[in-house]
Amino acid sequence: MKYLYEYRQPEPVERLIDRIHRITTRPWSLMEICGGQTHAIVKHGLQQRLPKQIRLIHGPGCPVCVTPIDVIDQAIELAAQPEILFCSFGDMLRVPGSHSDLLNVRTQGGDVRVVYSPLDAVTLAEQHPHREVVFFAIGFETTTAANAMAVYHAQQKGLPNFSMLVSQFQVPPAIEALCTSSQCQVQALLAAGHVCTVMGYHQYPALARQFQLPIVITGFEPVDILDGIYCAVRQLETGQAEVENRYQRAVTEAGNLPAQALIEEIFEACDQQWRGMGSLAKSGFKLKNSYRRFDASVKFNLSAITIVTDQSPCISGEIMQGFKKPCDCPYFAQQCRPDSPLGAPMVSAEGACAAYFQFSSTDQPLSLHGDLSP
Repeated sequence: MKYLYEYRQPEPVERLIDRIHRITTRPWSLMEICGGQTHAIVKHGLQQRLPKQIRLIHGPGCPVCVTPIDVIDQAIELAAQPEILFCSFGDMLRVPGSHSDLLNVRTQGGDVRVVYSPLDAVTLAEQHPHREVVFFAIGFETTTAANAMAVYHAQQKGLPNFSMLVSQFQVPPAIEALCTSSQCQVQALLAAGHVCTVMGYHQYPALARQFQLPIVITGFEPVDILDGIYCAVRQLETGQAEVENRYQRAVTEAGNLPAQALIEEIFEACDQQWRGMGSLAKSGFKLKNSYRRFDASVKFNLSAITIVTDQSPCISGEIMQGFKKPCDCPYFAQQCRPDSPLGAPMVSAEGACAAYFQFSSTDQPLSLHGDLSP
């Protein structure tokens, strides 16, 4: 498959590893912002092939993981109501709330449906005009456009029974929060190619200048990631702090302008609560007042729901900010496993703990060549 297999081939992987070894002269800490990149790094054993001076830090780019517990509790409250057909992506079902999760609600009779697109939820609202259909709209900028399209279609079709529980996040404010932390160890950043495909990267040069932070936009295959690491290390070694787009097959500086226009029509920026990171200014999206009739939190008066503070021993906040790795958690692979998770990073398809559990629960390097086969 074009733009896939050629980025998994051993020969360019080995060339890039050799180049990285040749230019590395001192310790550097690089953060990959996206959970998809984390999974690729762990699955293909890339960290073990890098110079010992290079440390990869896993960032907060897992939307399931950063969704705050009070929103999970709101989702559970909605899904338990008999008149509601609740729609969600599959990896949200096992995310623990204060006392339960969506899978348990479904086991007890709640109508919780796994969908693969927000437009699937719009279709269900058409098919069930006498039921309230709520879609759990989580994610970063990559999903915001699709969620905006769902609201647009619901309005065009005149569906008063469709609404969304919104928990949307923006990446640049999270980067700023990470870099201003007194515990920050990030010296260079691998930016998520899919986010930049939608939003472009015009916000990144200011961040690179402000924090003297090399930012390399890259993809998700081994060659993509190693190329991004090489470019970041090259900048660090030469004292540069610039934005490089190494995902040019998908990303332009301006991004997807029609998608951005749709987002701007439906959503507006808002302060957002991140699990483990607290409230970050203008780091989320909420529905504009003109579309509030599609806002489940307003429609069902969710502000009246009593929320219990997160008492889980999960250290997801420290993991997502790069202060610790999954294997630093005393519960990892013991009390916390995919079938009995203490926190979202163990159940999400982009969670760092899930990646470590599935691909690298030991410190032994993985077989790079074996893992690169299609």
